[in-house]
Amino acid sequence: MTEAGVLFEVEGPVARITLNRPARRNAIDGAAAAGLAEALARFEADPDLRVAVLCGAGPVFCAGMDLAAFGAGQVEAVLFGPGGFAGLTEARRTKPLIAAVHGAALAGGCELALACDLIVAEEGSRFGLPEVIRGLVAGAGGALRLASVIPPARAREILLTGRMVDTAEAWELGLIARRAEPGAGLAVALELAREIAANAPLAVAETLRLSRAAEAAQLAALWPENARILRAIMGSEDAQEGARAFLERRAPVWQGR
Repeated sequence: MTEAGVLFEVEGPVARITLNRPARRNAIDGAAAAGLAEALARFEADPDLRVAVLCGAGPVFCAGMDLAAFGAGQVEAVLFGPGGFAGLTEARRTKPLIAAVHGAALAGGCELALACDLIVAEEGSRFGLPEVIRGLVAGAGGALRLASVIPPARAREILLTGRMVDTAEAWELGLIARRAEPGAGLAVALELAREIAANAPLAVAETLRLSRAAEAAQLAALWPENARILRAIMGSEDAQEGARAFLERRAPVWQGR
């Protein structure tokens, strides 16, 4: 185990990293962000580990940032620490990382999946970037990455409405690499990881680097502006109202400031 809320297990050349806060729907707080960053660093540093699978304990993959952590002043640790949100979304990586999604990958949880190199999703899973519904922006890579993975018009429709995408639509859009039956997502992701790990590690690393080169060059120029916008939005009255309305289960009253 690494830090609180994150488990690290090794199965041959494959590392399994588990978000382990099921009572909080694996939402990310400061401790979980530090734990995930530590797990990724451990994976990268071990020459015997070639591929990692990121999964979630309990009924969902990840519900995003823990709103209790937001209210407790952990925004800097969760969103702007080393590696970006949860220590992952802006992390520099050289080895393949697969997201094994089940249940829901919402807000920051969806952004964690998008930050991985491949996504395996169980039937019945839901992906969503509902930040605009809460007065926020998908500033942990969601707004930047989604349109580089799926057609831009479809990405904007999803981002600007905040609606959910199910496994079937995610497959049709090309968002996910493999589908799995309910309950089999982790097994399918681990099998995919073993297939990749069986190949020449240097060739895999360089192929991965080349496949991400265009995105990496584009994002390098955009992350500073992304951070500026995210900080401004997080401090807005509408963001505070969105969080309150969500917790109080009522419709928000937007002020546009």
